Amino acid sequence: MFNGKLTVVGAGPGDVDLITLKGIKALQRADVVLYDALVDPELLEYAPNAEHIFVGKRKGCYAYQQDQINELIVQRARLNKHVVRLKGGDPFVFGRGAEEMEYAASYGLDVEVVPGISSSVAVPASQNIPVTKRGETESFWVITGTTKEHKLSADVALAAKSNATVLILMGMSKLNEITELFIQEGKSDLPVAIIQNGTTADEKIGIGTVSTIVNQAKEQQLSNPAIIVIGEVVNHRQKILEIQKNYIKETIEI
Repeated sequence: MFNGKLTVVGAGPGDVDLITLKGIKALQRADVVLYDALVDPELLEYAPNAEHIFVGKRKGCYAYQQDQINELIVQRARLNKHVVRLKGGDPFVFGRGAEEMEYAASYGLDVEVVPGISSSVAVPASQNIPVTKRGETESFWVITGTTKEHKLSADVALAAKSNATVLILMGMSKLNEITELFIQEGKSDLPVAIIQNGTTADEKIGIGTVSTIVNQAKEQQLSNPAIIVIGEVVNHRQKILEIQKNYIKETIEI
């Protein structure tokens, strides 16, 4: 018999309009909401009667350590409350949502997940960058730039050998290492985009190539939270702008 419930909800990539309807309904039923730093506090308005607890991380400073978050979930839920764990993006894409569900379930709690729109796909899309495009790429890799040991994921080196679009999250501190791997594969001219604070009012974007993006990032002061997009698909953004520009020019000439 369950004596409380945990619902892990994906808040989407940043724009409050990109949370799912099911996510909103979960918030409306919540007694407690534990939310992360990448979650827009405006979403808490969907849970006006719930207890709101910030458990996120900002610039390396933790409001709560992970074991404390786990204990907080269980402590609140065991009071026969519905706890919503609100996480940026999708909670199963580098979000530790699975770990929190396992912990809650081990204490006899009912658990559920509400998928969110992953920033790995949605943030590039918001800048007219598709992760796949017929004739250019047949797959995409989504990789964490920094492992739990604070090292660059070995999968980046494997991805650099492929023709896939490579999407790297939490990788800005490893940008030099990342680009070096692609340079070693003869891909210095491969297009790269870095999108910081994607889909929000503070969004910034830098466009370059494998050989130029490090300097570009320094000049534009790009940093985490950001997504690094590596692949020919990055050129689609400029292509759309050129098509629109040519259409306007032709219309005026007519």
